[in-house]
Amino acid sequence: MNILLLGSGGREHALAWKIKQSNHCSKLFIAPGNPGTSSCGENVNIATADFDGIAEFCLENQVKLLVVGPEDPLVNGIYDYFTSNASYAHIIVVGPSAEAAKLEGSKAFAKAFMDRNGIPTASYREFTKDNYEEGIVYLKQHALPIVLKADGLAAGKGVVIAQSHEEALSTFEDMIQFTCFGAAGEKVVIEQFLTGIELSMFALTDGKEYVLLPEAKDYKRIGKGDTGPNTGGMGAVSPVPFANKTFMDKVIQQVVKPTIDGLSKEGLVYHGFVFFGLISVGGEPYVIEYNCRMGDPETEVVMPRLKTDIVDMFLAMAEGRLSEVHIDVDPRSAATLVLVSGGYPGVFEKGKSIKGIDTLLSSDSMIFYAGIGSSNGALLTTGGRVAAVTSYGASIKDAVDQSIKIIQNISFENMAFREDIGYEFLD
Repeated sequence: MNILLLGSGGREHALAWKIKQSNHCSKLFIAPGNPGTSSCGENVNIATADFDGIAEFCLENQVKLLVVGPEDPLVNGIYDYFTSNASYAHIIVVGPSAEAAKLEGSKAFAKAFMDRNGIPTASYREFTKDNYEEGIVYLKQHALPIVLKADGLAAGKGVVIAQSHEEALSTFEDMIQFTCFGAAGEKVVIEQFLTGIELSMFALTDGKEYVLLPEAKDYKRIGKGDTGPNTGGMGAVSPVPFANKTFMDKVIQQVVKPTIDGLSKEGLVYHGFVFFGLISVGGEPYVIEYNCRMGDPETEVVMPRLKTDIVDMFLAMAEGRLSEVHIDVDPRSAATLVLVSGGYPGVFEKGKSIKGIDTLLSSDSMIFYAGIGSSNGALLTTGGRVAAVTSYGASIKDAVDQSIKIIQNISFENMAFREDIGYEFLD
């Protein structure tokens, strides 16, 4: 079958790399893609927000499967757009309805969903301009540190962990009064800070049944030892050593099953990936956030460890056969290290010439392009996160070391990366 994948980042390159391996894949198109995805299929110049253009392309090219990588098209209703039109309804869309995608699109919606369905999460309150002064009082009395989240989508940067009341009040003012995150921050969720270690879980669901993919742990802070501001993600590892059977049983019983059951009970149409952003607090799982798609850079370690044909999984989802799917996982560890531009996650540099990235020297490694463009055959940086270098290893340390070895052959001006990805597990 012909398949169209939406997106242009490292996540989409990893998904394209995996999809092209399927026996079901006759031709893979990526819109808009990047220079890396062009090695997996054909890039097409259609924006992910251009639903009319996407639908027309699908009809003209006999696309049977539409895989949505980023969150914006999902939150904005691409699933509903396709399924509500008889001309497109035969196309399988991997992604939830707009209403279900509010699990990511609205922090307040997600927290209320968790409350209704008895899913463990941090205590919280939400505030807008209408009760702003009440929020000021609440913040002044809140225990430190304080988590403030812009309610809507903010490109992974709408969360601030304030270490002082002054910082919390300033952030709250910036979000609501000065709209530093635009419409995303018109409502702010203030959460209890949970102390523990985080991990990411992923399920593919049809809204009733589900299968779990390999877990991962990503690293959001820019600096060594998880210091400095949050980014979109500086790297990831899989598997996660503390996610043993005891812990995973708790995750399934207390988080995954109640979530899928809640989707079904509340009539939320969901045919796609659910991302569970979790934290282990004394061995007990709590949900920090949901996403309505695969994570980035976690996809760059999850896809290499997933041995099951991913298109088989998508077809089983569409046909109500997920209970028959067996997930086969590579026993090796995987680690991805993200190469970022100078200045990231603030104002970052663009247009820097990239050397050595198109020559891979090991079969145990792969390079997934993210913020990379091309001009006259030369590869140039176009984003803050430029590429993700993923490697296999007998252990997380081996995988990290192998990725670092590959990175030694890559260069662009002011390139930065974290050598300590997976640092908690390197001993």
